[in-house]
Amino acid sequence: MDSRERVFLALDHQIPDRIPVDFWASAGCRARLEAEFGMPYDAFLDAADVDFRYVPGPDYIGPPLEGGPGGTTSDIWGVPRRTVTLDVGGHVEKYQEVVEPPLAGAATVDQIEDYPHWPSPDWFDYGVLREQCQRARDAGRVAVFMGDRLNRVAQLKPAMYIRGVDNIMLDMAARPEMARALFGRIRRFYSEYLERILGAAEGGIDIVLTGDDFGAQQGLLISPAMWDEFLREGFARYNAIVRSHGAVAMHHTCGSVVDLIPRMMDCGLQVLQSLQPEARGMEPGRLKASFGDRLSFQGGVSIQRTLPHGSPQDVRRHVGELAECMGAGGGYIFCTAHNIQADTPMRNIRALLDAYRDYGSPGSQS
Repeated sequence: MDSRERVFLALDHQIPDRIPVDFWASAGCRARLEAEFGMPYDAFLDAADVDFRYVPGPDYIGPPLEGGPGGTTSDIWGVPRRTVTLDVGGHVEKYQEVVEPPLAGAATVDQIEDYPHWPSPDWFDYGVLREQCQRARDAGRVAVFMGDRLNRVAQLKPAMYIRGVDNIMLDMAARPEMARALFGRIRRFYSEYLERILGAAEGGIDIVLTGDDFGAQQGLLISPAMWDEFLREGFARYNAIVRSHGAVAMHHTCGSVVDLIPRMMDCGLQVLQSLQPEARGMEPGRLKASFGDRLSFQGGVSIQRTLPHGSPQDVRRHVGELAECMGAGGGYIFCTAHNIQADTPMRNIRALLDAYRDYGSPGSQS
């Protein structure tokens, strides 16, 4: 059974030969893995029999992205960012942090509409998608489009980058016309961008992973009613576009989002990704019991506690428990709750991969 057969059986809530495996790692962790295993990262994924391959997506061919003082660069939204280098346990991680939201000072809808840095779907070469997908297909793997961290099909996160976290929250509460204008521009771009990506792939993309964080550790970032008012339309539209092209709609969100899950399912979501086990109400067994007959899940391995701070035995026990409660009846994909970080003990990553193999088969879950 190849990866595509395995994953689609699981997503159809049937029992494949083993629980499918996805693997998320930060850039710093990837570099460590390459050194540890003595092979390029893609070869490591093959050696670990990881079922998912994330295609890079369209090439940017738009206007040169502007540089600024102190080595800052702007993303496609005109948001200036600087590279932050961190030492984590003697290993290097790099992230792009927002310097200043460019529309933080906007006071009218016209100022939002007249913003000169709204991106265009014409700024990308989509002709590369078919070959990217074919490489994954030729290897028997599942082709997933997610985009990069600065350009992922979303609504709330780009609004936070462009407008600022405090401002967009206040807009939704007290200046709804400002929020609607901003979300409308973001939605229009990503709807067309997504249509062009899927059209160019000609059916080669198996899964589209959108990504927008709706939760924090103890609860939602915005109320369900506010989500309905400002984000439901776009969330449903994105899922409809994905499904109209025969792909599976998967969504990544961190945090406690259990109170939104029925709404996300009503909007066409097929797979919920992340499953941050420490977040309120996100216990995997509870999610499986409540929604597992209608929704599939990916994730759940703790990167807050077990993987970075536990022993290899803790990691094995954790994976075994996930396999038992989530793997029954299909509808589950092994993965961590987010990217494995560079300071994670390598012995625990090895234990994770071994546990995926040892606990993934149907007989091991009984």
